[in-house]
Amino acid sequence: MARAADPPVGSCVMTTRPDFSADRGLWSLEGRVALVTGASAGLGARFVRVLQVAGAHVLATARRGDRLDELAAECGERVETMAGDITDGGHRRKLAERVRALGRLDVLVNNAGISDGGPIEDQSLDELKAVIDVNLVSVLDICRLMAPLLRKAPSASVINVSSIYGIVASRAPMAGYNATKGALISLTRNLAAQWAEYGVRVNALAPGFFPTELTGFLTDEELAQRIRTRTLLARLPEMEEIDGPLLFLASDASSYMTGQVLVVDGGWTAV
Repeated sequence: MARAADPPVGSCVMTTRPDFSADRGLWSLEGRVALVTGASAGLGARFVRVLQVAGAHVLATARRGDRLDELAAECGERVETMAGDITDGGHRRKLAERVRALGRLDVLVNNAGISDGGPIEDQSLDELKAVIDVNLVSVLDICRLMAPLLRKAPSASVINVSSIYGIVASRAPMAGYNATKGALISLTRNLAAQWAEYGVRVNALAPGFFPTELTGFLTDEELAQRIRTRTLLARLPEMEEIDGPLLFLASDASSYMTGQVLVVDGGWTAV
């Protein structure tokens, strides 16, 4: 009897029924614990809302405690806050202590970030160091501190929030921002390789021009029009259009994905 041929790579051989139900499907984070940095506004606050709605208990941190309090009041249960400066090693250690008290860490979203501006020759070394401390050093240390808990989790996911300017250069002079966002992508790949044996997935999210403080909420119509002209979809994004990509990386929906960069930019970097 002739042996049946192996199916081609990527072909559909159904062994289990897909489950997209809200309570126990691929996208559910029920019973999981997440940590989000830079959570007081913009994408970080959005990430907290998305993870909480998906069922996770979320620890949110940022410098602006009043904003965190508002976010926690809005979200209700399963969101707790810890205000502090992410560049402060003492604050990072307190975050690690709190996560250890919670007993587990399933999702780590390294979102805190700042930008610099102006030609590099006009910037001071302290200004450049400030960007590196927030965008890169704090991420390295948070990953270092959280590694033991991430390794113990059944299916941990680390999401480093980079940028399209970690992939392509900005025309605006932001050397520190470009350098650190590119470094985050390299860090993502290295940690994915280091932690693969523990089942920890590490991926990067690279958003385009979402309406946040860093983009001036896109109120500058000249800037907004330049983005529309350059972007393949010829429009600005809505904040909710980051929800699916974030939840995809955080959940079991991306269980066979690590060391990758998920770009959400309407096609800005495609041409």
